Amino acid sequence: MLRRTLPLILLFAMLGAGGCRTAPVSNVVAAPVTTIQPATMQTVEAAIPKAGNGLGWTMEPRSPGKVEGVLALRTHRAVVDIDYDTKVYSIKYKDSVNLDYNGKTIHKNSTVGSKTWTGRSNRT
Repeated sequence: MLRRTLPLILLFAMLGAGGCRTAPVSNVVAAPVTTIQPATMQTVEAAIPKAGNGLGWTMEPRSPGKVEGVLALRTHRAVVDIDYDTKVYSIKYKDSVNLDYNGKTIHKNSTVGSKTWTGRSNRT
């Protein structure tokens, strides 16, 4: 289940760029890890990069329970921090280039290239 859920979460983790309007940045905070069998750190640790890479994100482990995700499309770049354990995970905005982030909002467009970013529940 984590393999099916995590790609959607990464997909919905941020608001995109390229449009002429802005929208609030949407962070995922303490979303439950959903699995059929009890999750282990190893299964969650393996699922996050697999899900992100499948969506075009570059996923770089930073420390136990922490991964940095980067999505670069044309001249746009989004960076998120992903914190996780066996129960919950959070995906939070870290940085961006050419997305006109102003501390609260970011360019809004439902599609950046072939990647779609929209809001999600459990967001801040």
